[in-house]
Amino acid sequence: MLTVVLRAWLTGESPGDRSRPDPPRPGIGHQPAGPPDAPRAPGRGGAGQEACGGTARQACLRYRGGAAGGEGSGCEGNGVLGGSSMDNVTCIEDLRARALRRVPRAFFQYADHGSYTQSTLRANRAGLDAVRFRQRVGIDVGTRQLSTIIAGEPASLPLVLAPVGLCGMLFGDGEILACRAAQAAGIPFCLSTMSICSIEDVAAAVREPFWFQLYLMRDRGFVRDLLGRVVAARCSALVITLDLNVLGQRHCDIKNGMSVPPRITLANLANVTARPAWALSILRGRRKTFGNLAGHIPGGDNLRSVAQWTAAQFDPTLNWADIEWIRALWPGRIILKGILDPEDAKIAARMGVSAIVVSNHGGRQLDGAPSAISALPAVADAVGSDIEIMFDSGIRSGQDVLRALALGARSCMIGRAYLYGLGAGGLQGVAKAIEIIRNELDVSMALTGITSVAAAGPQIIAAGSGIEAPRRLS
Repeated sequence: MLTVVLRAWLTGESPGDRSRPDPPRPGIGHQPAGPPDAPRAPGRGGAGQEACGGTARQACLRYRGGAAGGEGSGCEGNGVLGGSSMDNVTCIEDLRARALRRVPRAFFQYADHGSYTQSTLRANRAGLDAVRFRQRVGIDVGTRQLSTIIAGEPASLPLVLAPVGLCGMLFGDGEILACRAAQAAGIPFCLSTMSICSIEDVAAAVREPFWFQLYLMRDRGFVRDLLGRVVAARCSALVITLDLNVLGQRHCDIKNGMSVPPRITLANLANVTARPAWALSILRGRRKTFGNLAGHIPGGDNLRSVAQWTAAQFDPTLNWADIEWIRALWPGRIILKGILDPEDAKIAARMGVSAIVVSNHGGRQLDGAPSAISALPAVADAVGSDIEIMFDSGIRSGQDVLRALALGARSCMIGRAYLYGLGAGGLQGVAKAIEIIRNELDVSMALTGITSVAAAGPQIIAAGSGIEAPRRLS
């Protein structure tokens, strides 16, 4: 099995899949089946029954218990060794511990680690943990409302599954599984340009529109073609990532062979061999390389060629004028991700986009940048109600979501938190991650004396938290 897995990884093929044609790629003028900004159906997810007290990192640090079952079943056609009980999973850290055991080191650390010394990665968590709540009593909180509107779309809670490259290497068909879990819970899912499953793969496997994240590559012809495919798939929002115009070095990726081209080492071989359930899920997945790039890159039928092309495509000339170029091609909502400075937030607000995402790329780009949560209040002060603010980087619990809402965000994105669930148990694991965050948010709202996410503001933050609340929200 090991030989088959490695061949599939490096060549992008899987047994029995060599005859499967790539999906058509309509041009930008292709008529979509429906409007790209069609509204989503109202959220269907309900509040669950469990909660993890305290922050996930503090209360559940390095939990080692849990059932010893096999991998989660994933979606149709990609079941792996039966089901995996999630009964003993109480927090995101539990899912991380399971994913650490089940996903090969190279792919786990790709998702889990940050750039250079990882100081910003650590600061993201430390900053969130430092924000303390005011506990309130004697307030009727019998009915609580977690639903909201995110970038014009109804959502059952203020949460979005963020775009993550190589998501489908944590579990076979990972993007499809994550999108299905998000839509079942009534929240948006955003597909990455650097996904394993293609836009068309995901669109054919889910019932509702999803978001798409765009990296503005040097090859503008590719970008134009990609936007045509996004329109044809009826994606409901376009998320443009601004903070990856050059790639921040992640030391662990180089050491693990996640370099350009990928290195196969004895350590990697042994690590994959010890995880046959993961290998089986990947073999049963639709693709083994970046699906959105298939058919575009000369010699792009293997991961080495794709990786080399991609490394040369991140564009350091990216500037605000490029956003206007995209607006001329994309008829739907635009969200700008990677805003950390108030001046950049003001520029984005003047461009008339639907929302901005306060984010430092989860500590994976500029190491030494401030934590995202410490930057949020100043951004909120800078733009006020001129533009919707979303928050990303470091979220591990429903309490973290509430902290961000109190400091100026309307909703949050999670990346690592749902990736841990995906690696721990496929579709079931992602659903569990969403459920955990929903329950923690619900309980924390009640204990701070608020009954709706819209009511979250500086009044629920305790004095001495170390982060000054936005003045415009006070």
